[in-house]
Amino acid sequence: MLRSCYNNQVIEAGLDEVGRGCLAGPVVAAAVILPSDYTHTKLTDSKLLSRSLRDKLRVEIERDAISWAVTEVSNEVIDQINISQASFLAMHRAVELLSPQPEHLLVDGNRFRPYPLIPHTCIVKGDSKFLSIAAASVLAKCYRDELMEKLSEAFPQYGWAKNVGYPTPIHREGIRQHGPCQWHRKSFRLV
Repeated sequence: MLRSCYNNQVIEAGLDEVGRGCLAGPVVAAAVILPSDYTHTKLTDSKLLSRSLRDKLRVEIERDAISWAVTEVSNEVIDQINISQASFLAMHRAVELLSPQPEHLLVDGNRFRPYPLIPHTCIVKGDSKFLSIAAASVLAKCYRDELMEKLSEAFPQYGWAKNVGYPTPIHREGIRQHGPCQWHRKSFRLV
């Protein structure tokens, strides 16, 4: 079972992002503050969960969290500042929306641009170690998957309803045949 918190003496927020490796769409980040004694037997890294379980957990997280936020940074901004900086920007935007403001940030991964006046700890594979990071992982993935499925209605040739913008053979073939659209990241190698 995942740990409830890193330090139960402070207000802690878990942060995660989704969509770094995609060829299209925004990068999406979430920040979640859970009660310090929160427990859950099924919550873990969103990539390890079925779609139906993620959707169920999303409702529970939004209900049980002290505070949560989901934000995105567009593909145009990704092209301007690069995907790493866009990921940090999305996470910073999510932290800004939390109330109360956290006193410590738990960040999934090994790198983070420090947020002003709030210390952070990077946790490699944090979404499979800490509940707040796992919760952020679930919210970000649910939000981004829904967004890409909706965009797929106007751009079915790229297969986003299934690949949500990742570089699958169907997505790359769609780009080869139809060219990129306004949602593609032009700074990425598309084909």
